[in-house]
Order: sequence, then C-alpha cells, then structure tokens
Amino acid sequence: MGPAWSFSGERAMAIGTALPYRRGMTAIRNIVILTGAGISAESGLATFRGPDGLWEGHRVEDVCTPQALRRDRALVQCFYDQRRAALNTVVPNAAHRALARLDREWPGDLLIVTQNVDDLHERAGATRLLHMHGELNSALCEGCGGRMRWTGSLGDSPSCPACQAPRLRPDIVFFGEVPYAMERIEAALARADLFVSIGTSGAVYPAAGFVQVAHHNGAATLELNLDRSDGSGMFDESRLGPASVLVPRWVDEVLGS
Repeated sequence: MGPAWSFSGERAMAIGTALPYRRGMTAIRNIVILTGAGISAESGLATFRGPDGLWEGHRVEDVCTPQALRRDRALVQCFYDQRRAALNTVVPNAAHRALARLDREWPGDLLIVTQNVDDLHERAGATRLLHMHGELNSALCEGCGGRMRWTGSLGDSPSCPACQAPRLRPDIVFFGEVPYAMERIEAALARADLFVSIGTSGAVYPAAGFVQVAHHNGAATLELNLDRSDGSGMFDESRLGPASVLVPRWVDEVLGS
C-alpha cells in the first residue's frame, strides 16, 4: 500500500500510512498545536511545577494568584523579574525550531497555542502563535487594562506609559483569571483537522480540555510528551520521548520530508 496523500490548497504531500492518529483521515489542512512547559524544559527553563510541587522554590499560591499579588506585591514582582531575566540565558531548542519551520512551510491554517510565558517560540521564528497565559516580556496595567511590551524590572513600581498609574504587574494569567483569546482558540479547534499537544501535563484547564473539544469536532489528535500525561488516554496516538526528538520527527512526517 502506498502513502496516504494529504491535499492542502494546491500542494499535495505524502504522509506515511503507519501513523495511528491519521487512521481514517483523508486530508489535513487546519492544525492546532498546544505547547506546554515540557517543550521549554530542554532549553533550561524550569517547568511550571516541579516534582516537589514548587515553582523555582515557591508555592504556586504565593506567586501565581491575584491574592498573592495583593498580599505580597514585592515578592510576586521580584519572582517574575527573575523569570524575565532568565530568558536571556536560554535559547530555542530543536522542538521550537521545528515548529517554526512548520509555521513557515505549512500552507493550510496553523495556530500554535502556548501555555508558556517565555519567548522561545518567537525567537525560533514562529509567527502564527498565541500566548494564552500571558508573556514575561509584557506588562499589564491594573489601572487602564493596557498591555505593553516590557523587558525591564517591575519591582520599582514604574508608571504605565498610557495612564501614568503606578500599577503595572506581570502580564501573566494567574490562577483564577481567564486565559487570553479563548474565543479565537475555540474557533480554531472547531475548524481543526488535527490537534497536537506537546509537552503538557494535561492537568491545567481549560487547556487540558482542548483535546476533547477537538475530538468532538472531528479532529484527529496526537500527543508528544516526555511521559504519559493525565490526558494521554484521550488522544488517538501518544508518543513518548524528548520534545527535541519527537517534534522534529513529526514535522518531517507532516511536511513529507
């Protein structure tokens, strides 16, 4: 039996038939990819919550909730200042670069939704990208609601360039807050032919429910993860291993290399 052909626009590409997540699929045009901490861990960034339940030595409740910001603003600002500064010590890895290649070469619709707040996808070259949990290199004004690029410290309570209020905070979606661009994400999942989850725990909602939404709308689903996640059983196929190995291999498959 020959390869299955996926027709996207004017371009046809052969994708090996021995791919369980494609069983029964005749075409893939629209792809939604979800990335989590596992894809950046290989670049040297700490995962959101380590084996001890802490994030860089802190309880999540102490640095990633609105209550924490009200209780100890200095601690929260300092914590994210340190995370922002750490971005200068890391570079994108092979998984980031492979997704940037897919972004450049895929002729159909593509949306990379990342739970990560780092900038490694952008630095690798990805453009069809959405940060659902905010970004370290961005600040949010609690006064006027403005969001702005910010690469310096927030610890000295700088004023908002727009409204002059000294109420800038990290542009991070804390627990209990609504992630960004959920309507856009849900619309993309409704149109998706393929949903791929990379380096996620499958434990943080609403992102953990994306596989169910995609499946309900008829998309094939694939997980690429270092270990089995809480949601592995919901995917058509789950491949285990380092993202820096699995993602480039999968991108090669999709692009027919």
